[in-house]
Amino acid sequence: MSVLERFRLDGRVAVVTGASSGLGVAFAKGLAEAGADLVLGARRADKLAETVAMVEGIGRRAVAVATDVAKPEDCRALAQAAVDEFGRLDVLVNNAGVGTAVPALKETPEQFTSVVDVNLNGCYWMAQACAAHMEPGSSIVNISSVLGITTGGLPQAAYSASKAGLIGLTRDLAQQWATRRGIRVNALAPGFFASEMTEQYKPGYLEAIQQRIPMGRTGDPEELAAAAVFLASDAGAYLTGQTVPVDGGITIT
Repeated sequence: MSVLERFRLDGRVAVVTGASSGLGVAFAKGLAEAGADLVLGARRADKLAETVAMVEGIGRRAVAVATDVAKPEDCRALAQAAVDEFGRLDVLVNNAGVGTAVPALKETPEQFTSVVDVNLNGCYWMAQACAAHMEPGSSIVNISSVLGITTGGLPQAAYSASKAGLIGLTRDLAQQWATRRGIRVNALAPGFFASEMTEQYKPGYLEAIQQRIPMGRTGDPEELAAAAVFLASDAGAYLTGQTVPVDGGITIT
């Protein structure tokens, strides 16, 4: 197998959550271009249809399942859909996430819990559901954030805590499943990429944060998708339990 062939995902089936918009669409596109068939989950079923059409336009197969990852039964249904439709499940990109920017003294228990339920608990339920069907050599890619490592200067306690927790979860699942199941578990920690979440930032915030980024710009979603393909494929076969920042260098400042 050549170096470039190691990045191919031909014959494999990947589940992507949060696949109705933004980075989830970029992940689906990158995995499809690498040869994978896709099982797509998100709460907005109507938007998922657009992602299915995009994947099919690349020449790969795709199915969509309305999924709320905060509900373990939805996670199990999404994983089962991969097996029912394609007969296997090789890759999970745990991308579904929500964010808030609420000052800590004003954040309600309901606001805090709603973020953790999706960003941390939901990733656990999805990993649990998918791992039950995965064969040795499979890969789970959790989408954490640089805000689980550093601060972005916004009041994001729930989001930051959930993404830091996901880094810990990644390490633990990696050590549990490497020997017992042959499943690799890694995380990406994206920096600042255009998404529905960044559209909610106050005017001027992204321009200001770029001054902290050594590369001087925000990221292109395709750059993040390429990193996910690396971790999902045989190119990343000797990596597990790692969190890889894709952030233009902001975590070194």
